[in-house]
Formats: sequence, structure tokens, C-alpha cells
Amino acid sequence: MQTVELKGIEPRDYQRNITDTASRKNTLVVLPTGIGKTLIAILVALDRLKKFPESKILIMAPTRPLNAQHKKSFELQTTIDVEKIILVTGKIQPNERTKLYEQSTVVVATPQTIKNDVAAGRLHLRNFSFAVFDEAHRSVKDYAYTFVAKKYREQSEHPLILGLTASPGGSLEKITEIKNSLFIEAVEVRSEQDEDVQKYVQEIQKDFLYVDFPEDFQMIRSMLQEILKDSIYWLKEHNIIQTYTPSKKQLLAMQIRMATSYSANRKNYGSLMAMLRLVEAIKLEHAIELLETQGMSSAHIYLHKLGSSKKNTDRKIMRDVRMLDVYKRVQDMDAQGIDHPKSDKLKELIKNLLKEKSGIKIIVFANYRSTVDKIKKLLEVEKISANEFIGQSMKNGKGMSQDQQIATLNRFRTGEFKVLVSTSIGEEGLDVPAVDYAIFYEPVPSEIRAIQRRGRVGRQTSGKIIFLITKDTRDEAYFFAAINKERRMKGILQRMKKRLEKKRSLKDFVE
Repeated sequence: MQTVELKGIEPRDYQRNITDTASRKNTLVVLPTGIGKTLIAILVALDRLKKFPESKILIMAPTRPLNAQHKKSFELQTTIDVEKIILVTGKIQPNERTKLYEQSTVVVATPQTIKNDVAAGRLHLRNFSFAVFDEAHRSVKDYAYTFVAKKYREQSEHPLILGLTASPGGSLEKITEIKNSLFIEAVEVRSEQDEDVQKYVQEIQKDFLYVDFPEDFQMIRSMLQEILKDSIYWLKEHNIIQTYTPSKKQLLAMQIRMATSYSANRKNYGSLMAMLRLVEAIKLEHAIELLETQGMSSAHIYLHKLGSSKKNTDRKIMRDVRMLDVYKRVQDMDAQGIDHPKSDKLKELIKNLLKEKSGIKIIVFANYRSTVDKIKKLLEVEKISANEFIGQSMKNGKGMSQDQQIATLNRFRTGEFKVLVSTSIGEEGLDVPAVDYAIFYEPVPSEIRAIQRRGRVGRQTSGKIIFLITKDTRDEAYFFAAINKERRMKGILQRMKKRLEKKRSLKDFVE
């Protein structure tokens, strides 16, 4: 075994401090996007290879492009023989994967590939002294990470686990599930405000651009809310929900519960009726959300889809005379080119930013592909060079392959175009170049997604995050929801960290 060393980079104080813990215990590391989680994994990996020279390292991440980044990081930042750093994908034939496992020192792969090969007996984890679970917030329920972690702990002669994430979630239940799934013994959490991190991060400013919700939009929203009340009142009167103002998340959770109940007993017509009412409520909620946060064109696309659907629930919704009136109004306004005031605000904002300073990079985040497409076209009319960045193709829909995604990011990195308009695919996993401005077309209620979006600015130079917020809509509610969840998450993690440290110290004392 060759001597393994770090090359070409000097670890920061917080990276060394965290590495010290992660080299001794199964550790969950929570760090903002863009401040060096990967180097911590590399430092621990080198330590394990020095302790166990004949062992192997396993690095897992959810996507092939992210795994390609990990492979490149090990090649550039360590003295490990590049031919021993192997990227394994499901596209490689099983017998070839077996050979690669045998020849490698560092195996980089998606968790699904590792799960399949372990389950089939093509891979045994006995000789892996270190396993990294990147984007560790996925280590819940039946995601492949939970299977791999369990098998790794059972099979490895010298197991050590590292979980990496920008945010494990805002609830105690989810964080505890991740902790249990990865057999976590220590938590290391840092933010931009921590003393050993602060000197390494650039200033990130925040700006808030508010727009009014137009009266015509308000009228259509009121009409949709009246139709929604029918389902909500029915569900409340039949004790399916406990409030007249349930969130979309609560409705979705109850829908799953009713579907499970009906699957267990097909004669349970009460569950069937409740499930149908819940579906109606969820779809109407979604229509209102699109109207409030995306605009008339998005609402029109969605209502047209319901109108042309063959599903009974969709047809029932669209047969309502009130709904036909809503659809006609939305259709007419969209035909007149009336759209959300955010569109014009965004267009003027980007034009002004590009005038103020040359050579800048801007990323615009939007929740829906239709909105991404709309923004791209809007900017093209203004002769602003922009490219969309979306996930892989879905059924009956367009999309980008992972190779196309990587090529687009490379073109953005070299300055071929100024504005990247992205769905959530730009938040996690891929090596999105550092940008000067990140614009949220709408706030997101998820603290994980908000943290990941923020992490795209302020890496090398100071940057700014700009929120477009529609007054008196769920834009405002979602913005504050993400802030509260992030605050709650940090509190939970700090308390968990202290409990684990206390538990360990008492154990050491007894021993």
C-alpha cells in the first residue's frame, strides 16, 4: 500500500476540529453548502487508510454527477493512486463491478448500486474501514442508505460511518431517524456564525422584493377557496381532519392514511370517500398555490391538465360550474398575457444587476419546470443569455440527462451565459458554480432546500440572496416557515450533540 497523504490544500480549523471527532466515532456532520464537507470525508479516509493500510473506503452520494465530483476530489487532493479510485455505476455490468471492487482502494457509488450488489452477494463490506453517506438527510424510511448502513455495520471488521448534510430536517423525529439509521454516536454542527467558521466565509447579504397580489388574482383565489371549502367542511364534519384550515402537508399525510386503510379493506367505503375528498382538496390547494406563487400561466397549465384528465376526481372537480367559471377567467387572462407581477419584477432586477457589474453570475431558483421555462423565455426576449437547469425527464415530459446537466454547468462556469434558471435540481448534489446572486422566485417552506439554495452564493466572494415575495400569500408563510424550521433544527442538533457527548463521557468513566 502506497503512502497516502493530502496534497494541494490546507484544511481549515473547523475541518480539522470536526475530523478529530469523525475519526473516532460515527458522526453526523451538518455544514452549510459550499464550505467544505468533502474535505472532512477525505481527511478521515486518509486517517483510516493509515490505520488499516489494506482496507477500502466507500463514498456514496445520491447522483452520478455528485459521485463524479467525489472521485475527482480524491484524485486531486490525495496521493492515492488514481487507478485505485473507482466510480461504480449501475450502467457497468455486474461482473465488471465485482472486478472493480476487488481492484479499488476508494469506491465511489450511488447507494442503490451498493445496495443491489451487497444484496446479490457481489460485494462484501468486511474490508471497508470507512463509509461516507453524503446528503445524509436521505437516510430515512426505505431509502438505500438505511440498508447499506445496516449491512456495513454487520459486515465490516473496522466500521466507521460519516454522514454529511447541509440540513437533516426540522423535526426531532426525522433527525432521530437519521441518527438511528446511521448508528450516529456524535454530532458536529456548524453555521456561518460559528467562531471557527466565520473567518472563512464571505459576507452574504439578503434582500427582499415584495410585490402586491393583484385584485384579479385575489378574486380567482376567493373562487377557488369557496370550492375548496366543500371538501374541507366535509372532511371536518366526518372527523377526518381536526381543523378547518389544514395545511397541504396535513392533507397529504391524511390521504396516505386513508389510502392505506382502504387498501386493507376494500369494503371500507368511508375511507374511499374520505380519500376522494382529500384528493380534491389537495388539487384545489395546489391550484391556489400556483396562482399565488407562480402566476396565471402556471395556473392555466394546471387547470387545463385537470380538464383533459381521464381521472374521475379531476373530471368531478372540473364539472363544477364554479370551476368552469374559474377556468374561463384564468384562460382569458393568460391569453391577454396577464401574469404574476413577479415576472416583470424579476426581469427588471436581472437587467439592472447585469448593467451594474460585468462578469457576474446569477442563479434563479423556481419550484416548477413551467416557471423555469417561462423565466428563460422572458429573459431571452430581453436578449439576456440564460439557460434552464432541470432534472431528468419524467413520464411524458422533457428533462435533462445527467450528461446534459454537467455540460450546462460547465458552460455556466466558463461564462458562456449569465443566468442559470433552475428547479430544485440546482439545490442538492451537483457542483453548481459559485454565483454572485441567488434569486428565489418563491420562498420554500423546507429549511433543507432554503439552506442549499443559500449555499450557492458567497463561496469565494461576497454575494447576495434576493427573495421575491408576494404580499398576503403563502410566499410569506413559506419564508417564515423555513426560518423557524432551521432555528428548530439547530436547537435539536445542539441538544443531541450534548446528550451524545454526555453519554460517551459517562461510558468512558464507567469503563
